[in-house]
Amino acid sequence: MTERFFPIAGIVIALLTGGALVYSGVGWLFAVVIVALWIASFWISAPPPPVFRPPEPEGLTLTTSGMRDLVEHSGLPVLLLDQNRIIVANAQAREEIGRHVLGQDARVALRHPAAIDLLSREGGGSVTVQGLTGPKSNWQMTCQRIDARYSLVELINRTSEADVSRAHSDFVANASHELRTPLASIIGYMETLDETGPDLPAEKTAKFYQTVLKEARRLQSLIDDLMSLSKLEAEKHDQPRDVINFVPLIQQAARDGAGPERADRLEFKLEESALNVRGAQSQLEQLIRNLVDNALKYSAPGSKVTVSLALGDRDMAIVQITDRGEGIAREHLPHLTRRFYRTDPGRSRAAGGTGLGLAIVKHIVERHRGRLDIQSTLGEGTTVSVRLPVASQR
Repeated sequence: MTERFFPIAGIVIALLTGGALVYSGVGWLFAVVIVALWIASFWISAPPPPVFRPPEPEGLTLTTSGMRDLVEHSGLPVLLLDQNRIIVANAQAREEIGRHVLGQDARVALRHPAAIDLLSREGGGSVTVQGLTGPKSNWQMTCQRIDARYSLVELINRTSEADVSRAHSDFVANASHELRTPLASIIGYMETLDETGPDLPAEKTAKFYQTVLKEARRLQSLIDDLMSLSKLEAEKHDQPRDVINFVPLIQQAARDGAGPERADRLEFKLEESALNVRGAQSQLEQLIRNLVDNALKYSAPGSKVTVSLALGDRDMAIVQITDRGEGIAREHLPHLTRRFYRTDPGRSRAAGGTGLGLAIVKHIVERHRGRLDIQSTLGEGTTVSVRLPVASQR
């Protein structure tokens, strides 16, 4: 039933009109009848019917071309499927998977059991797909069902995360092994001394103590190198600001790395008498010490190690440390800066190496926005080159 309404304004107008009729000479009875009929018309009237508004659709309606424009510049590979056929592949998907996937069956384009299984699920979901774009690639694939016909596939590259996790696991395993080896030697020799004590000949006792001291120093060196690596990684994005005269630093750090007993094996070829670089003095000294120490350890006994400095093109200071050792096989060169990597583990440990020297050098060079190159010829020797930008004269 239609709800009645009470028109106050209309009634007031009707009464005023009746008063005006009486005032103008019209009989009061006639005026009352007019006003009564006027007001009565209000009571039988009904409000106008409400305007019908059709319900507005919820959400957005996108066409295939609209969806293509929406995802084209997304930073993630995105595919739109019609059933299982790929009808849209954005720029990132075309770059990672290939332009040929457009129009293909997604199961054929992706060719991975986990991906095929995900596409067959009615409710969609997410899976990890390994080897999608390369032997060691790792992708997270998500499939969202839009309706019974269309679905959206999104790919997230997890390769770098997997590499970091793998490197972290390898580092922990290697560090644990490197720490455990000297500790086991120290504990073994000390237990022997504790159990046999006075029964051991003096020369064996002295040898045991020397071995314990050697392993303790090796353990200390390993811990120091691990702390240096940790500090370098924390500061790798912080470019040093100090301006340092590189020439005297190289001379002093090289002599420190050689020590008094090996200092006579060094020869310097410094083309520049003064050359400024921007860097952290302690880290640049550590860089030169590590390279000189490595060159002296692994070169022929009594042979010379050359330390040279020159000004290269593009305002780069070039430091080269050259030894006359056995050289390094070509297949080892790309891995030399990895932590704990050794071409000859037994010889490295016997020489007191921790396997972290070149890893530290690499991190120092990277922090100083430089470049590290290693060249070696079997039977002739090895040359390590470090290029660092020269500080502005201002």
